[in-house]
Amino acid sequence: MNRRDFLKLACFSVVGTPARSVFDRLTGKDIAGPTKEGQPKWAMVVDLKMCASKPGCRDCVDACHSIHNVPAFNNPKDEVKWVWTDSYKNIFPEQSHRFVSVEVQTRPVLILCNHCENPPCVKVCPTRATFRREDGIVMMDYHRCIGCRYCMAACPYGARSFNWKDPRPFIKKIKEDFPTRTKGVVEKCSFCEERLAKGLKPACVEACTTKALTFGDLNEPNSQVRNLLASKPNIRRKAYLGTEPKVFYLE
Repeated sequence: MNRRDFLKLACFSVVGTPARSVFDRLTGKDIAGPTKEGQPKWAMVVDLKMCASKPGCRDCVDACHSIHNVPAFNNPKDEVKWVWTDSYKNIFPEQSHRFVSVEVQTRPVLILCNHCENPPCVKVCPTRATFRREDGIVMMDYHRCIGCRYCMAACPYGARSFNWKDPRPFIKKIKEDFPTRTKGVVEKCSFCEERLAKGLKPACVEACTTKALTFGDLNEPNSQVRNLLASKPNIRRKAYLGTEPKVFYLE
């Protein structure tokens, strides 16, 4: 397919289902295919109390942003973030009420892409730049991204960032083993899929000194994430939307 035909097809795909079906046949991909038997389904568990036990800690954020060449623009307008924190009352407004202590409501909460089972970002992308793998990781193909930002509008978690300018001059030390992005594309957390392929844990989990982060396979009955979720009360962000987030929080 030449560039002109590709761009025409990308434009037509936002019109309706018929164009989407044509694109599906051409790419050979589905939006969010079923998980094959024996395929892992990755998830993250965040212990809120343990995470808050080290005030001001940025170990996980710095580790993630360093290895993934996330630029530091140092202003809210251009900010690009894969992992960050916000207060409990902002992240879980439905959980916050007048009987919850001030300490809990102001407690920092770690935020990242939820790698939803039913990701709305994938459904609206006209070029299939964002897609869901069989193991549940929601990925970005930077070469396909045309910067329409439909995925950002569809994501109810604010987990995606747009490069308003060339990010490369704002990266302190470029890591050659991970691709840099360009102006006009969207990026986000990838659950460190490149590390998983090598049998390593996500960078944020490895860097966490409070042991607040646990990563593992939901399809494995004896995995640590399954044991934590079975033994402790937990919540997810905006689970009522039906997106089935794969980031769980222990209260």
